[in-house]
Amino acid sequence: MHDHPEPDRWRTRFARAAREERPGLAELCLLIGAVAEPELGEAELDAAEIELDRLAGLLPYGPKSPRAWTAALASLLGDRCGFHGTPGDYRHLESSLLHHVLRRRRGLPILLSAVWMEVARRAGAPVYGVALPGHFVVGFGDPGEQVLADPFAGGRPLTGADAELLVAGATGERLRPSMLVPADPLDMVLRILNNIRAWAAGRPERSDVALWAVELALLLPSHPARLRYERAQLLVQRGDFLAGAAEIDAYADVVAAVEPAAATTLRAHARAARARLN
Repeated sequence: MHDHPEPDRWRTRFARAAREERPGLAELCLLIGAVAEPELGEAELDAAEIELDRLAGLLPYGPKSPRAWTAALASLLGDRCGFHGTPGDYRHLESSLLHHVLRRRRGLPILLSAVWMEVARRAGAPVYGVALPGHFVVGFGDPGEQVLADPFAGGRPLTGADAELLVAGATGERLRPSMLVPADPLDMVLRILNNIRAWAAGRPERSDVALWAVELALLLPSHPARLRYERAQLLVQRGDFLAGAAEIDAYADVVAAVEPAAATTLRAHARAARARLN
């Protein structure tokens, strides 16, 4: 039995939306919020979409150069509306939930980038996400004339040198051209769910959040197989030993063909989980 009937409905919609030919980033992000906060209703989700439409309507219309689009978005979202982020935003789950980000105008880099992308796209801009290691930004225009902006910094335009520094600061690596290609919306959604799982991992009392985040990731058409094991561990941690053990055994079957030794270890974990029922 569920306290709320809603989560199953939202999860079903999330799975369906993720399999659309062109998955809608805003819809998927809002459905993550609906699973996070089951008391949300259709009206709140509609209100968030309406706010994105409203913001897009405030942009000057018509074709523009990538640099002009960047300036227009920074002026509207960064300066007039105050969308930005601070280091403190990493401490709050709300910073990963689109409906809160739209209301508070604060969030993690990837959520602020999602706001920029959805507003700009509605206004006809050639916009896309750019998954720099450790710091998500947005890009406008084709590779030859690409302009990058950092929504977390209110939309500051990024030079090549700025992007080099961001990557070096996050990973110690050099910036590679492959890091500047447009991000796939489903990869963005997976990265958002990874951020939520990382937030919950530091808060053992919020294993409920870790569980729904991993379960939503498993509904994406493409996801790392090891997430099944992570879900199993969370079930055991939360006292659902039988379901957790069954999931570990199922994952061991997947692994067995490639790593027999790892599968044997996993099956031992499953036996140990079942033993905790006694």
